[in-house]
Amino acid sequence: MVKLNFKYATMNAGKSIDLIRTAYNYEENGFKVLVMKPAIDTKADDYVISRIGISRKVDYLIDGSVYEVLKGKLDGVNCILIDEAQFLSKEQVDELYMITKAFDIPVIAFGLKVNFKGELFEGSKRLIELGEELSEIPTMCACGEIARMVGRKVNGEYTLDGEEVVIDGSEEKIEYIPLCGKCYLEKVMKKDFKKFARKMR
Repeated sequence: MVKLNFKYATMNAGKSIDLIRTAYNYEENGFKVLVMKPAIDTKADDYVISRIGISRKVDYLIDGSVYEVLKGKLDGVNCILIDEAQFLSKEQVDELYMITKAFDIPVIAFGLKVNFKGELFEGSKRLIELGEELSEIPTMCACGEIARMVGRKVNGEYTLDGEEVVIDGSEEKIEYIPLCGKCYLEKVMKKDFKKFARKMR
């Protein structure tokens, strides 16, 4: 059965590399893929670009209804790949889900699961709710543990303030760091584990 797939990770896990590789594998075997991303992701304009420098032009930017973007364009399509899927709206995910069932076309969405506040993005939440195949792309925290959180730094300092969507590179001094749970609590939430342990004894 055709599935809605969500491949999630934190920053620097290779999500875009995985998307580009998947597109290449489909096309190398004679299949037609459509590569898309939300228009709100202004980094690299209409390209999917990885941090190691490889890139691929998207076929369509999603701005508004997915139905309107893809109307009359699904003939012969074997797979739809979505980059930065966390930026999708609930309605856009619902539309992609409908397309998987009505046209028997799999959709593989790549994106972050949680934002810098440790909360699900709207698109990620809906992809988890509807996704028929969920898989994590692992990456490492600087401490060596698996990173499943992301911290936002402004001027070199971790912060929990600000809008949910601020594209890295759109403002010179904003960066995102992959963190394990312990490092997130320690560095971003400013939790003191020694003090907590003393209170729990």
